[in-house]
Amino acid sequence: MRRTVRLRLTLLYSGLFLMAGVLLVVLIYVLVEHSPFPGPPTAPTPPGGMRLPVPVPQVEEQQAENLRRLLVNSLIALAVMAFASMLLGWLMAGRVLRPLGEMTATVRRITADRLDRRLAASGPDDELKELADTFDELLNRLEAAFTAQRRFVANASHELRTPLTLQQAMVEVALADVEADAESLRVVMERLLAAGKHQERLIEALLTLARGQQGLDHRQPFDLAVITRQAIGRQGDPGVRVQSPLHPAPASGDPALIERLVANLLDNAVRHNVPDGWITVATAVQAGRPTLRISNSGPVIPPDRVDTLLQPFQRMETGRRATGDGLGLGLSIVTAIVDAHRGVLEARPLPEGGLEVTVVLERPEIPRTERPDPRTGQARPVSF
Repeated sequence: MRRTVRLRLTLLYSGLFLMAGVLLVVLIYVLVEHSPFPGPPTAPTPPGGMRLPVPVPQVEEQQAENLRRLLVNSLIALAVMAFASMLLGWLMAGRVLRPLGEMTATVRRITADRLDRRLAASGPDDELKELADTFDELLNRLEAAFTAQRRFVANASHELRTPLTLQQAMVEVALADVEADAESLRVVMERLLAAGKHQERLIEALLTLARGQQGLDHRQPFDLAVITRQAIGRQGDPGVRVQSPLHPAPASGDPALIERLVANLLDNAVRHNVPDGWITVATAVQAGRPTLRISNSGPVIPPDRVDTLLQPFQRMETGRRATGDGLGLGLSIVTAIVDAHRGVLEARPLPEGGLEVTVVLERPEIPRTERPDPRTGQARPVSF
């Protein structure tokens, strides 16, 4: 027999009632047996005026018989009430657990293809309704994650299939041209090489995005200002004015991922700028947390489009797929890296045009025996 929750609750209710009943019967029996009863009744006064007491053995026998009857009747009543308590406990347990059974039936109908179902529990605001609401919130997050995953796979498949189709078409055209000379074949090979480099960049970006979404296996101290300064130096001449008030900002995490984060934000700020534009890069510690803020001039961005830009393969030009020399993965990689570091990402459009991105990382946990190397940003032991 399956030991369901309903059966266990019924046995628990009945067991507690039976224990309380047995204790009550024993207590009544002890109290009745040891209570101070009145003395033996006296016989009626005869006409001569002399009273004759009732024999003591007869009184004690009557008391013992009364106690026996009391005990038997109490046990019979206890048995009846125990059976009644089991029946009532079974019915009440079923009534209490009925919403749980309905939730179980609904959950069984939920599959990966039907995540739109919800428990939507009604009734009093008790623990069962709280459980149902929590499960509905979990389903909302799962549905959003599955939808984002399907969209990401579809977009990634499109982005990878398009250059492959283009390469195949170029090769077929080149082979079909019987009069093709070395120069025309060289042009085709250069175009194939460019398409291959684009695919390599795309695959590398996808791997970085996946790595950021997996979280961090280990943490290492570094200085956010040092990594940012190095990233600015690798940019070369961006063609815009760059202001970089960099203040020390000790942090902990994956320095390689943070380098990619800063590089992506700088590339985004340079690529989506205007002639004679500007970029401001600043690092500091605010409220004990390392902070990076990059703002740039550029075209006016509608406020409702900012969240879209943080999704994979999204750009301002089409609002969906990346075009041009960009991959449409820069800001989505930044978002994944920030989430992996348990940080906060805030992006807001500037009224005069452009975008301001603020990254706030988790408060660092740097051992007292280590501090970041000012040249590399990596942790090095302190010598006393």
